[in-house]
Amino acid sequence: MGADIVVASGLSLDGYSQVLELIKKGQTIAFVGSSGVGKSTLINRLIGEDVIETNELRNDDKGRHTTSRRELFMLKNGGMVIDTPGMREIGIERTNLTKSFPDIDELSTMCKFTDCTHTNEPGCAVRKAIEAGTLSDKRFESYQKLRREASYDGLNFRQLENEKINRMFGSKKNMKQMMDRLKKENPKFR
Repeated sequence: MGADIVVASGLSLDGYSQVLELIKKGQTIAFVGSSGVGKSTLINRLIGEDVIETNELRNDDKGRHTTSRRELFMLKNGGMVIDTPGMREIGIERTNLTKSFPDIDELSTMCKFTDCTHTNEPGCAVRKAIEAGTLSDKRFESYQKLRREASYDGLNFRQLENEKINRMFGSKKNMKQMMDRLKKENPKFR
């Protein structure tokens, strides 16, 4: 939810052209994921030749950690991709929403409720500004994304994963149900 899902395999070439279409000229895209999931293999397919060293699967059909440094690669279409060594995510270290969004901070002081989330509360000055056109939807979306990212500060890996699962799916149970449904509807998810 909130992101396009492209099922791709660097080994069978399934879906890689769809991934390539998402990388536009002048854009830089970072591939993140656990070690051995196939980031480098997929990037090799996007480049059109094996320029990054990769390894075969282990005996248990899991990938092997091979990449040892971050590296930027130029694609033929003018897009760029960054291969990352076993990074599960990229995030921000510190945020100060007051400095980054002083306009929204100022509007927040005029909300009816001090704990206003700016979503559907009555008397929300931020929502009124968006409706009046004095605050853009895009700016508010950026604010929300940064605020969400800042809420992860200080969490350990397990807490962070649970928080993200709860935000995206409501619970681990809901996530598992959605994955089961996807597997039934689309054999590529198996």
